[in-house]
This record gives sequence, C-alpha cells and structure tokens, in this order.
Amino acid sequence: MPSQPISSQAIGVLDSGVGGISVLKHIHALLPHENLMYVADSKYAPYGNKTPEEITARCMTIADFLIAQHVKALVVACNTATAAAIGAMRETYSVPIIGMEPAVKPAAKASKNGVIGVLATVGTLKSAQFAALLESYGRNVKVVTQACVGLVECIERGELDTPNTKALIRQYCVPLLAEGADAIVLGCTHYPFVVDAIRDVVGEKISLIDTGAAVAKQLKRQLEEKGLLSISKQKAPSNQKPKVHFWTNSEAENAEQVTEKLWGKHVEEHRL
Repeated sequence: MPSQPISSQAIGVLDSGVGGISVLKHIHALLPHENLMYVADSKYAPYGNKTPEEITARCMTIADFLIAQHVKALVVACNTATAAAIGAMRETYSVPIIGMEPAVKPAAKASKNGVIGVLATVGTLKSAQFAALLESYGRNVKVVTQACVGLVECIERGELDTPNTKALIRQYCVPLLAEGADAIVLGCTHYPFVVDAIRDVVGEKISLIDTGAAVAKQLKRQLEEKGLLSISKQKAPSNQKPKVHFWTNSEAENAEQVTEKLWGKHVEEHRL
C-alpha cells in the first residue's frame, strides 16, 4: 500500500491517443493541486475502427497500469472507449471512474432551429450508448451525424492545420451545414485541437459543443463527495508540487513533440 494519504494520490487519465489531453487541460485548470497521470494508447489509435471487445481489452490493460500506480480516480477521456468499456471498468475497479459522452443534450439546448450535427468516430456513432443518447435527448431535434474517418490520425501526428487536415474538416463539416445544423458536437476528444480549422469552415454563428469542462466538473464533484480532493500545495516545496506525468506507447519519433504541442508546455514523456 502507498504511504501517502489517498487524497494525495494522482488522478489517472487515459485515451486512445493524445486527444484526451484536451480533457486533461480542463482537469488541470479546475483542479490545479492534483497530481495527474496521462496515458496515450497511441500505438492502437484510433479506437473508432476497433471492436468493443478490442477496445475494452486495451482500456483494462491501461487501467491496470494506472491502478498499479495507486491512482485515486480514473478518467476515460475518450468517447469511443467510454461507450465500449466503462461498464466493465466500473465492475472491475473500486475507484471513481468518469467517462465521456457526446454532448447531444447541451447541443439540443443550444440549437435555435432544432438541427444539431455530431462529429465523431465510427465506433462512437455505432455504439449503444450513442443510440441511448439520441433516444433520451434527440427526440425533439434533428440529429445529423458525421463519421470523421482519418481525422484522429492527423491529430495524432500533430497535423492541426495542414492542407490535408483542413480538407478533411471541410469534407465532414459542409454536409452538416447543408442539413441546417446550427450546433455541432465535437464528439471525440481529439477534435478540440482543430477547433480553429472547424471554425474557419462553419463560421462564427455555429455553436461548437465540447464536453471536456463538464467532465472536469463531474470529476471534482465525485472527488469532493468521497473526500478525495487534494489539499492546496501552493506552499509545498517545489519537489512536492503537483505534477503531470505522461506515458505513451507511440512508435512515432516525434511523439513527445506532439504531446508538447498539444499540452502547450515542455513535457517529459515516459514510454510504456
């Protein structure tokens, strides 16, 4: 057992790749006194074209690793992984587990004309979880979905504003606009990193809905309820101040550079 109080233990965050760093940013901003551990399963990204069984196996492998590091909570910062694996994870692990889901409900509220678009992976759009979301919150709106094949791979390579990435974004956003969507859900945690390119296509009047902030708030609520929030460490010695640790199994030579680009500051990335 670890010697430090449970509240001092880190929060584990996992994703199919680097996309979950968009969620990690929201968590770090809301909970600056928490130690964070982020695992990018980039070798197996994207999850969107894998079976639920394959995704669950990957998530359990990463969760086992993080639990072995004595994390006090897990955040599944991936819509596709949440849909496939969070049920099995909650049955297996006793720590709080927070997941993602495409923001159909807030998009429906944000829409003025009753037409919302959803940009997501094939895996998310095919999931039972997404079907349940549509059943619960999509009844009174028209929901137009768009599978964004290839976009995750571009972001994994750090190609946020290349001609190819911009062409894919235009290809996937224009049909949503043609259907009249005035609110678009970013249904994958990778997509906030190309929000500027998306905005260039859809214009300023379209609402773009990201769930990262809501996930961070839900994490905070669960930690508060269980007495697991870390105390302020602003006055702690520098070697005891909260840290953010990154792990990846990416085989790309520029993996650390991509992580730094998305995180926005220097990182030391550990190899799984």
